[in-house]
Amino acid sequence: MQTHTHDLTFTEDEVHKRFVSWEAGEPDREWRCLTVLANHAPGLAPKPIRRGTTEGRPVVVMERLHGDVLGREPLTEQQMVSLGQALRRLYDVPLAAAGAVGLTERRYGATELPGTLRHWLADEYDLERCQEPGRVANALGAAREWLQAPGLPEPRVRALGIADLNPANVLWDGERCRLLDFEDGGLSDPAYELADHTEHLAARLAGVYDAATLADVVGLTADDRKRMHAYRSLWAVFWLAMLLPGNGGFHRNPAGTTEAQADHLLALLHGP
Repeated sequence: MQTHTHDLTFTEDEVHKRFVSWEAGEPDREWRCLTVLANHAPGLAPKPIRRGTTEGRPVVVMERLHGDVLGREPLTEQQMVSLGQALRRLYDVPLAAAGAVGLTERRYGATELPGTLRHWLADEYDLERCQEPGRVANALGAAREWLQAPGLPEPRVRALGIADLNPANVLWDGERCRLLDFEDGGLSDPAYELADHTEHLAARLAGVYDAATLADVVGLTADDRKRMHAYRSLWAVFWLAMLLPGNGGFHRNPAGTTEAQADHLLALLHGP
């Protein structure tokens, strides 16, 4: 469960993204996504400038955009509308254009993630390291059972997705939102993407994205909203896995975060 994949250096006009981990094809994904967006949604993301290697590590050089990344607080109405418009522009990029540069399904896409989670959760975890092992064990058991027959929607490939919409990957210049960090991006489904975004731990704990409002401003249909709700449970399982002892999220987050995620997952699984 690698989390730190790159280092950033800045000049006045450029950002140099040097990858320290690239086994999942991160530099290629980044370059291809930025290339497509420069041609079909200019201004939505940094323009790609060049790519190469530094000390044997892949580097993608891109335009430096100015503004502030979103913080750990709910978006204003203006920011929410702008983010929805940005995501809609992303989803409206022609699939043929994305395919023409070799983009395939995003990392941890809808066809991959359920099996990945079943594999991860097959491991044994020392839950005694948690504050309340019983609460976590209850949710972990429910997650394992649900993953055997989750009843998830049939995966669809309908759009280009960014994948990781950590609030730190959204740049706000006072008027509009622009999107950063496409190393996990690729072909996806807007309902799946919004489920991922609203369940992202850094966003959810601080209430940065409101799920219903984001679905409204992006323009999801009633069917897409049902698909989004179903996929939120899948992403909640993902974050429970990331927060189990021995995984990076357990060490990076305050004590009690795993228990809170366990409760959140159970509420999704047992809710309407």
